[in-house]
Amino acid sequence: MNKDRRQYDEEFKKRAVQLSNQPDRSVQSVVDSLGISHSMLYRWRQKYSEKGEKTAEAVQTEEVRLLRKRIAELEEENEILKKASAYFAKHQR
Repeated sequence: MNKDRRQYDEEFKKRAVQLSNQPDRSVQSVVDSLGISHSMLYRWRQKYSEKGEKTAEAVQTEEVRLLRKRIAELEEENEILKKASAYFAKHQR
């Protein structure tokens, strides 16, 4: 039972957050009109401010994700270098 997940671009998400923050619109009305779930809208509200900018928490989360990815790459490179140096040390006269 594999459902096709809909992908929303950043502009759509920002606009949804802006609509949900308008005083004359309820979150329920925004959710119903856009055809999205409450949880999805609340996740977007955590990621984007009322003005459409990324929140400090979202920026930090993205930075942490990128740093963890870079650490994994560096650890892999380090392991390759260790194996290469061991190989060349073994085959040296």
